[in-house]
Amino acid sequence: MLLPDAKDGPVRSVVKTYYDHIQVFVFTYPIMLFCGEMYYPGLWSQRSDNKSVISFRFFDVSKTNAKRSYRVIQDTHNVRSVTHCIFSPLRGLSVAGTDHAIPHLYDINTFQSYLSANVPDNSPNGAINQVRYSCTCAMYVTASKNGAIWLWDGITTNCVRSITAAHGTTEATSAIFTRDQRFVLSCGKDSTIKLWEAGSGRSVKQYLGAVHTQLRCQAIFNATEEFILSIDELNNEVVIWDAMTTDMVAKWPSNHVGAPRWLEPSPVESAFYFMWN
Repeated sequence: MLLPDAKDGPVRSVVKTYYDHIQVFVFTYPIMLFCGEMYYPGLWSQRSDNKSVISFRFFDVSKTNAKRSYRVIQDTHNVRSVTHCIFSPLRGLSVAGTDHAIPHLYDINTFQSYLSANVPDNSPNGAINQVRYSCTCAMYVTASKNGAIWLWDGITTNCVRSITAAHGTTEATSAIFTRDQRFVLSCGKDSTIKLWEAGSGRSVKQYLGAVHTQLRCQAIFNATEEFILSIDELNNEVVIWDAMTTDMVAKWPSNHVGAPRWLEPSPVESAFYFMWN
């Protein structure tokens, strides 16, 4: 057992290691993919070749002896973010946000790639910082380096709404749907977090008080969507707001040397994790 940083119980040691990466610039995130009435456990990771992340890999965590990826998808651009939608063990889709301004849709069983054939005149022209499916996979949303947020139809891949300059001239670093798909929560390098009406693109709430101007910080909901969490780079803290009132309710030290690079909630309980380089 390892000694904990805080007095809240022991920290468990490493229980399993996954391989298949040549370079050291690797980002691996856990996923619990919902398939009908069962969860399909796995990991996906972005692999770096010459410091350009051009592929992502799938690992099956349900198999005790499986330490290497069982599926690899190679992209033509630097992969910055990936989101998944699993309909059944035999059918699934992934959307990659890359240095290309249009998200890349993949069938993860056939490796077939698709691009939207219906991009509006004011088409996106910045690399994608984050892409996320809605919980029903009916839509996905992208946050771009040019500060815009784009909503896409999950079936046709058509762009259904654009929110240009969502964070002014600074980067939009993250965007996620609420569970009912009515709203989108975004974070930007202008140190603001905003809640948008998905149907109209109207800004309805704004959450202030945390500084994030350098890193690609995320803003996330907790499991019940009562609270919003994000990072304060300046003070190296996790900041929590009341989602309804926009009031800041807590600041927690991250206990890392530097500000966390990734923040992710549990979909089933009141817990979250964050990572640092």
